[in-house]
Amino acid sequence: MYAIIETGGKQYRVQVGDVVFVEKIEAEAETALTFDKVVMVADENGAKVGAPYVEGAAVEATLLKNGKGKKITVFTYKPKKSEKRKMGHRQPYTQVRIDAIKA
Repeated sequence: MYAIIETGGKQYRVQVGDVVFVEKIEAEAETALTFDKVVMVADENGAKVGAPYVEGAAVEATLLKNGKGKKITVFTYKPKKSEKRKMGHRQPYTQVRIDAIKA
């Protein structure tokens, strides 16, 4: 059984036991979360697709930790103008473990 959930403007395909990195969620570690924006649920009997979300479906998860990704370097310049800028960026994330899918 798997589900496709929407969080942080992105969609993720999850199964029970998966550990997923999603956009940052403001909560403490070991907090129980419920994702109610379930786009699709599939099991051995078939799939239920929502319009836009499946009614009564939810995915329960546990927040493991909040953190930041690896630093990327952003370098922009304009040729022949002696204009350049170098910046770094670390994207924040939340690591969650999927506990149950209720459909």
